[in-house]
Amino acid sequence: MCNTKESKVALITGANKGIGFEIAKQLGLKGIKIYIGVRNANYGESAVQKLKTLGLMQVQYILLDLNDQESIRNAYTYLELHEHKLDILVNNAGILKADDGTPSTTSINTIKKTFDTNFFGTFNVTQIMLPLIKASHAGRIVNISSGLGSLTLNQDSSWEHASTKLIGYNSSKAALNMLTIQLAWELKDTPIKVNSANPNFTATELIADTTGGRPISEGAAMAVQLALLPEDGPSGSFFEDNQVLPW
Repeated sequence: MCNTKESKVALITGANKGIGFEIAKQLGLKGIKIYIGVRNANYGESAVQKLKTLGLMQVQYILLDLNDQESIRNAYTYLELHEHKLDILVNNAGILKADDGTPSTTSINTIKKTFDTNFFGTFNVTQIMLPLIKASHAGRIVNISSGLGSLTLNQDSSWEHASTKLIGYNSSKAALNMLTIQLAWELKDTPIKVNSANPNFTATELIADTTGGRPISEGAAMAVQLALLPEDGPSGSFFEDNQVLPW
């Protein structure tokens, strides 16, 4: 991992709770200035205060709604004015609709709403923030994906999650993985590194029944490592617990 003593700035979307909050905490404890992207100011302020009780003083929230392009552009304008760069972007915000399921039973509206956040919103944030990331000496983009977004694992009947067929969620994460591949290719001649991270089955509010889910600290660990990759680290790959996953 790279030396984190230098002054760095990170934006984590959807970071007022769950894995995003944990990523913000772990990066903040390494001395990185944290911006928590939230849709609601009250939630953002609450998250900031929790982090400050842990000794993180360089943390604040920034209003950023993945379904509102104006809020994304406003966040960019603020960061450009106050930071002039963005060293780390963690695209964590995502949804899983309760009525998501198999292709024959899931409504097109459910799929569209899932893609609006999980792919189109994330794409928009990444594209708008890219000039700030290019202004960093070593920009890092981490897309929080899922093993459910792996085409290879989805067709493997022996995989432990093979029966979880959610056409909206799984497809949106597969699309996010494609963004990782193509953006890493586009930026291959720059210092920027782009990777996907799978937190695996983690005990968060995203899934209603989290019985048996791994601790959030473990789910966040891979994303934190990818956010702090050294100069010779990988780009354009999909990781879970330091192992490369198949696309």
